[in-house]
Amino acid sequence: MDWQAFALTLRLATVTTAILLAIAVPLAALLVLGRARWLPALEALATLPLVLPPTVLGFFLLVLLGPRTAVGRGIAALLGHPLAFSFDGLVVGSVLYSLPFAVQPLVAGFAAVPSSLTDAARLLGAGPARMVTSLLVPLARRSLVTAAVLSFLHTVGEFGVVLMLGGDIPGSTRTLSILLYNQVENFDYAAAERTAAILLAMCVVALVAVYSTSQQRGGNRG
Repeated sequence: MDWQAFALTLRLATVTTAILLAIAVPLAALLVLGRARWLPALEALATLPLVLPPTVLGFFLLVLLGPRTAVGRGIAALLGHPLAFSFDGLVVGSVLYSLPFAVQPLVAGFAAVPSSLTDAARLLGAGPARMVTSLLVPLARRSLVTAAVLSFLHTVGEFGVVLMLGGDIPGSTRTLSILLYNQVENFDYAAAERTAAILLAMCVVALVAVYSTSQQRGGNRG
C-alpha cells in the first residue's frame, strides 16, 4: 500500500471540502434568496461540472493554468511555481469539479426552509449574512453534512481532473485513484484489489455514518 498516496488523497479531500463549504454556503443562499435575473446562469455554471467530462475540465484548466497563458504566468510569478502539476493545482481542479456536489444539497436544504421564516427574518432587519448563519444553516444542518460528505468522497475518487491537471508525481499529485490506475496498468491486480477495497470501504463507511445519523434524528423527532 502506498501510504503516501493515501495521505495525499485525504489531505486533498479535506482541503477541497473546507474550501467548497466556504464557497457553497453563500452561493446556495444567493441562489435561493436572490432575485436577480442572472442567477439561473450562475446556477447553470455551478452545475456544469456535473455533466462536463472530467478530462475536458482538466484539459481546460491545464491550458489556463499553464505557462502559455497570462493567467498561468501571473499565478506562477505570484506563487513561485505553476499551478499545473502541483498539489495547489489539484485543489483548484477538485474545487471546481466537486462544486455541484456541495451546492446542490445546500440549495435543496435552504429551499426547504419555510418562506414565512425568511420573510419574518427580513422584517426583523436580518441582513443576508445573519439570515444564513442564524436561520438557513441551523435549519439545514443535514444538507450541510451531506454536502460535506459528498464533496469529500467525490474528491477522494476523482480521476480525470487529477490525471490531466496533476499527472502522476509521487508525494505531490499521485492520489489513490492514480495509484489504482497504475497498478492495473502494470497488471498488479493484487495491489489494485487492496487499493480499490480501501476506496470502497471509505465511501461505504462515510455514507452509512451519514444515513445512520439522519435516521436517528428522524427517530428522535418522531
